[in-house]
Amino acid sequence: MAVNYSAKEDADGHPSGGLGAAGGGAAKTRKPDNTAFKQQRLPAWQPILTAGTVLPAFFVIGLVFIPIGIGIFVTSNNIREYEIDYTGIEPTSPCNKCLNVSWNSTPSCTCTINFTLDHPFESNVFMYYGLSNFYQNHRRYVKSRDDSQLNGDNGSLLNPSKECEPYRTSENKPIAPCGAIANSMFNDTLVLYRIDNETRIPIHLNKKGIAWWTDKNVKFRNPSGDANNLTALFQKTTKPVNWPKPVYMLDSDPDNNGFINEDFIVWMRTAALPTFRKLYRLIERKNNLQPTLEAGQYSLDITYNYPVHSFDGRKRMILSTISWMGGKNPFLGIAYITVGSICFFLGVVLLIIHHKYGNRNTSADIPN
Repeated sequence: MAVNYSAKEDADGHPSGGLGAAGGGAAKTRKPDNTAFKQQRLPAWQPILTAGTVLPAFFVIGLVFIPIGIGIFVTSNNIREYEIDYTGIEPTSPCNKCLNVSWNSTPSCTCTINFTLDHPFESNVFMYYGLSNFYQNHRRYVKSRDDSQLNGDNGSLLNPSKECEPYRTSENKPIAPCGAIANSMFNDTLVLYRIDNETRIPIHLNKKGIAWWTDKNVKFRNPSGDANNLTALFQKTTKPVNWPKPVYMLDSDPDNNGFINEDFIVWMRTAALPTFRKLYRLIERKNNLQPTLEAGQYSLDITYNYPVHSFDGRKRMILSTISWMGGKNPFLGIAYITVGSICFFLGVVLLIIHHKYGNRNTSADIPN
């Protein structure tokens, strides 16, 4: 069947005559309306790339990125950091005797690692624990929690979400907190000492202020009721399978107990990569006359409760200071320097090419 085509239709966007007119009604058409937007006639700016615009852009990016990268890299290198792997894989490690502990090992295995700080840590020191080969980003692991329960909802406390399976109930009682994330909470205990004339002086480790404010005050709440009697609030629940004690016995401080325990809150914020660190304690500077941690001998007492050998994991303790850009991370500085150097190099190469070939007449010779 032939279709009549009218050039007028392209001009005004409406059909003229034809089958539509014969039918006495408006003709149906799939052609877009004749508007500047639908016909792509809006004003547009299309830059023309020339040597005069491209070359300055390359040089500006290089001259800006390289100093920024150097500054970030130097700042990162000025951050003090000391790391101890206490997994106990090596036979000579003091923690080798604890390598095969299980979740319910009694009594707890303890070990002590002595180390030396060659340089003082001047500002506030952050103590982290680090895990390797632990995939907190697994889809089922990430979903295995009940945010309503963690937010203090009494209904979810006694009837947790099915996402928590198989850590939803135990002994015919609901688990609080439920889910695989809470069940695998890190539970090693780390105590730091400074050795002065063979005398061990304990370093005060602050366990508050390690969680995000929004997590502590918004996302995590204890069930409604008598906040001073958490035992009664959780009496119809049971502890996670791998926990040695229930959630209402995590701390003697009522402001740091139950679902609002900061160690628990930090653990519940899952990591994106299999090798990660989480904040464990704060060591605050007492005055500006002395460093927070002086150079010298130290010892770390470890209550080794968390098993990692079964999945080829590793455990670390990290002492670190921070700067305006956060913790030690040289990657960002290296990335800026690399991108800036490449842009500057390309700018030089293109400038040489433009200087050598830019003035040539590229038009083809057409014979008569």
